Amino acid sequence: MKRILLFTIISLAFSVKAYSQFNASFEGIGQWYIDDKKIKLTVPDTADRIRTNAYLKFDYSLENWDFGLQAESYLPKALLNFSPDLKGVNIGTLYARYHNTKLGLDITGGHLYEQFGSGLILRTWEDRQLGLNNAILGGRVVYSLLNGTTLTALAGKQRIGMGFDLSDGMIYAANLNTSITDLLSTTDFSIDAGLSYVGRYEKDTISELPAMLNSYSARLHFLMNGYYIGGEYVYKGKDAVMEFGMPRMESMYPGQALLINFGYTQKGLGIDVNLRRLENMGFYSQRNLVGNEYNTGVMNYLPALTKQYDYSLQNIYLYAAQPYLQFVPPNAGEIGGQIDVIYEFKKKSLLGGKYGTNIALNASYWAGLKADMNMMAGTYTAEFLALGERYYNDLGIEIRKKTSKNWSFIAMYLNQYYNFYIEAHEGAAHANTLTGEATFKFGKAQSIRLEAQHQWAYKTRRELNQGEVIEVKDNQNWIGGTLEYTLNYNWSVYVSDMYNYGYKNADERIHYYNAGITFIKGATRVSAGYGRQRGGLLCVGGVCRTVPESAGLTLNILTTF
Repeated sequence: MKRILLFTIISLAFSVKAYSQFNASFEGIGQWYIDDKKIKLTVPDTADRIRTNAYLKFDYSLENWDFGLQAESYLPKALLNFSPDLKGVNIGTLYARYHNTKLGLDITGGHLYEQFGSGLILRTWEDRQLGLNNAILGGRVVYSLLNGTTLTALAGKQRIGMGFDLSDGMIYAANLNTSITDLLSTTDFSIDAGLSYVGRYEKDTISELPAMLNSYSARLHFLMNGYYIGGEYVYKGKDAVMEFGMPRMESMYPGQALLINFGYTQKGLGIDVNLRRLENMGFYSQRNLVGNEYNTGVMNYLPALTKQYDYSLQNIYLYAAQPYLQFVPPNAGEIGGQIDVIYEFKKKSLLGGKYGTNIALNASYWAGLKADMNMMAGTYTAEFLALGERYYNDLGIEIRKKTSKNWSFIAMYLNQYYNFYIEAHEGAAHANTLTGEATFKFGKAQSIRLEAQHQWAYKTRRELNQGEVIEVKDNQNWIGGTLEYTLNYNWSVYVSDMYNYGYKNADERIHYYNAGITFIKGATRVSAGYGRQRGGLLCVGGVCRTVPESAGLTLNILTTF
């Protein structure tokens, strides 16, 4: 029945193409996994070594109406480490929308994506790299009042697998945004405010937990003469702490989040500071999904507020936000912040030279909440602004310089500390990474880019030696590089390698080599690559998931038509 519905909607989309604005896109990712001398996969069946994810999306508009459909395929199985709930061929998302500017009305039925404020209380979105699509299947009404005030109300259930696999919990939400600047009819400054409510109704016939979980948020943002400051506070109602998929009945606690942003911008200078405190802020559309490795059913957006680095060795020790209340290992949440400073030396100045020079400085520090936790009793108390155990910190400086029409350079230094205790492992990593990149452009569209990296790193751990606890230091040095050649507007090729030469055990030393080719023509991009993938955290936009070590051939196709 679902396949008949899919075929009917696709046929309808093509039939109205002549009378409406029509857009379509296709993305396919295929991988053929293999074993080699260093990497042995845990996939036993040879038939499971070829896997694909594919997405076919249609959108069209007709006067005040918009319609959309996304069909998805995971055949014969989804890529490794994607949720096993993603399987077969089916409708992924489907929606219809009516909007009328004169009436100030916007109504959506079907799968919908929404964000209130910064997303601390509600954000639904799709990220194919993470295998994440947490759209809400239901209805939404947006009504625009006078003077920049907007009211939103929605209700539905969340997608937790393919398009019509839905959460047990029902979501109810409302949001009010208003521009105080418009109300005051001034242009001297800008003030925006907002209030949000999100509720989850999930009746549990086994436990005596309350069926309704209510959460509230308030936010305010001020901007004047290049200075800005904003804040958001969220209160999440009491809910049971989940352990091994089951509620811990004696541990019923609320959650809260506080986010403060401030900074200053002018031509050639930008300063941005983000401070955040999270306590017991895991918010899911279904209780037993709390903390799952695929981010299935997550309702709010809690990214790691650290710089998203561009180079491979800089991304070995990635920090993932720690918003959950748990007793093993003990953690009540996180507190910390980051600062970004960007400065551009003017052209023709002493340090700017002919083309100017850009310098960026970033630093972050994250710790657990300082809390007294009783694992046996399932109780805790946390101090509001006190820092607990250090989880992560980094300090990076990046310089970008163009020296001629042909040559440009990037140099970066990064210092990182990562505490493995947050993953229930004792020990910590200390890393210093130096990166250099040079690009030479010639001809109409030809270029050669060379990237070189080195990481001096070591891990510390505690061992028992003759009845005495000693600290052991393990060298973990890496070296890496990339060479990319762009032949013309259509073709480019690359080779890269990462090698952990500093590991003490020779069997653990691995060359993570890759080679690939890319073809671009109009709105179509095709790329193929062969090599090894390092296992660990994959983070996109600060949201992370674990990926396994693997080796093999990858083919990507992306096109719009």
